[in-house]
Amino acid sequence: MWKLAVTAVLAAGCATSTAPDPGLEGLNLSSVNPGMIIPGTKLAIAGDSFVDEEWGATTLHLVGSASGTDVDVRWPATFVDFDSMTVSIAGTNLDEIGGDVDFDGTATIDVVAVSDGKTYSTTPLDVKLSFRNHLTPTATAVVDGVHFVNDQIEVDGDGFLLGGDEGVTAARISGCFQADGGSTCTPITTQDITMLPLQSLSRQKAEFPFAPRIAGIKPGQFIGKVSIVNKQTAQAEIAAPAVDVSYTLVTSQVFSVDPPAASLGQYVFVHGGGFVGGEPTSDTQIELTGTFNKTGGNPAPVDMYLIPEWVEGKLVRYVINTDDTLGQAIDLRQDTGHFTGMMTPIVSYGSDTVRGVGLSVTFDIAPVKQVVFLHFQSSYVEELRDFGMRAVDHQIRARVVAVCNQAYTGVNIEFRTDPVTDFALYENVELVGVDPNNMGLFGYDNSPGKDNGNLRLYDKLGGVNAVTQEDGYPGYGGVFVRSLMGFSQHPGVFGADVPGADEMFDETFDPFRSDVDHGAPVIANDLAGVPVLTDGTSCPGTTRRDQIACAVFVMGNLVGGTLAHEIGHSLGLANPYSDGFHDAGDQPNRLMDAGGDRPFLERAELGGQGPGVFCDDEYDYLRQVMPSSVAAPAITRPGCF
Repeated sequence: MWKLAVTAVLAAGCATSTAPDPGLEGLNLSSVNPGMIIPGTKLAIAGDSFVDEEWGATTLHLVGSASGTDVDVRWPATFVDFDSMTVSIAGTNLDEIGGDVDFDGTATIDVVAVSDGKTYSTTPLDVKLSFRNHLTPTATAVVDGVHFVNDQIEVDGDGFLLGGDEGVTAARISGCFQADGGSTCTPITTQDITMLPLQSLSRQKAEFPFAPRIAGIKPGQFIGKVSIVNKQTAQAEIAAPAVDVSYTLVTSQVFSVDPPAASLGQYVFVHGGGFVGGEPTSDTQIELTGTFNKTGGNPAPVDMYLIPEWVEGKLVRYVINTDDTLGQAIDLRQDTGHFTGMMTPIVSYGSDTVRGVGLSVTFDIAPVKQVVFLHFQSSYVEELRDFGMRAVDHQIRARVVAVCNQAYTGVNIEFRTDPVTDFALYENVELVGVDPNNMGLFGYDNSPGKDNGNLRLYDKLGGVNAVTQEDGYPGYGGVFVRSLMGFSQHPGVFGADVPGADEMFDETFDPFRSDVDHGAPVIANDLAGVPVLTDGTSCPGTTRRDQIACAVFVMGNLVGGTLAHEIGHSLGLANPYSDGFHDAGDQPNRLMDAGGDRPFLERAELGGQGPGVFCDDEYDYLRQVMPSSVAAPAITRPGCF
């Protein structure tokens, strides 16, 4: 929460006369999909080094011919991430290119950079694209056979819609159903079930779920027809001829359970078939019967029902939580142990309930684990331009993660840079460019209130928290990279020369800052042979290669140390179970000292200072609330008082 008085001025980096904008030197176009385009299509553009509108205006440029007519069109593209963009197609775009035509030519991505006003273009990519105002579906095969309710039924053909503004393709199902043991095949109400592409942007393969509203959830035999219907936006329906189908429906079943051990807030994934949910009057429960062997305790019988989240017909997931029967039976924050028994699905739809086929399973309740998602946003990446370091984004991230791991060694915490899918309760920390509080903060924990004991597990350090604002604190949280420029003795338009500025900062980053004389941003050609540093004894370096290595090391330490500090706040530090957010007084290398008590060299791990560590009582607390089998590092920790 250290406050540094830096003026938050938004300024784009400038390209030099000897090198291109370092954020655009790798600009590349690899594909434009789908190949068949109609009004409402959202073209998926794949490539490298794309930028959002803050850094440049991007267009898709098509040059070629269509039905004998020359074509030269530019359509605006929308940034998704650095590897993908989209182009929204309307009827006017088809008019511009000639209507129902086949285009043969080249595509490029053009970017007019804010930094220097120059236009950067990809190498032209040969493309063949078809444009149509209407699509007529065809169905060459519809899979039949033995299925569970909600199994995905594959349809092969062509001309399927992709959803969104295009409209949808539906499977129109009619026929009759005869339940096992029944004597008649009872007609069903004709149903339209929306289809989805089986492969990304494919118009040739799609699938639809054999939903319980077609024939219920009981086992039996379905005999009928499937007709594929295009419901194109603002157009009349177009249907393909019906195809005869026959399905044998079987009762629900559990096939497998993973992971083998789960902790509070983690998902247990139950794989099988015939699970229902996601629509009114449909529900899947899991009956759990067996024995729980508590670590250090006596075995206890288990007989309970769990309510999982329905994902799709073959998957439900249950989050280990304190609110249901399991969470009330054991203390998930303290207890660990081993379960052995049966897991049986029970599915309900309308007035029908069917008990499925169970599975003998074993799994463990593991110690509490804190998962942290380090969410590097595009503004963070682009802000590295100001330091001339955008080309080494991935190397800096690796160092950031290493710093966080080092600070929390021996604590059951995991730092991830990919979205979290296996935990429902996890911390999300956003790394952005500019401090939106306009206070020049390096970082800020904007979660609501001090979480003594780390009871929440799901804090978000990022965005705006209105509750925090109401308490008179800054509302926006996360880590703010531009504010680090306050350590420069000549921050230029990025801030002001303030107490705490250090000449070593400028020696580290001046060789790469384009706003400094003789500064040249790192480019891809600089990266060959750059070493990975684990200490700063060689810094700031004499060769350009070594200077880059030092800059990566220092930037990773500055960002990683700020992250470790702010995450510490979210876990209940400093002064766990009491008031106050920082350590008392000022001692060297204490990670939770107030920001003004942590000088640049300590944060950067230069000149024999650093790294920052948790003081003795703080570290003991972290090991208590997030116990780990990993031994505590053999270091001497400073006292907290």
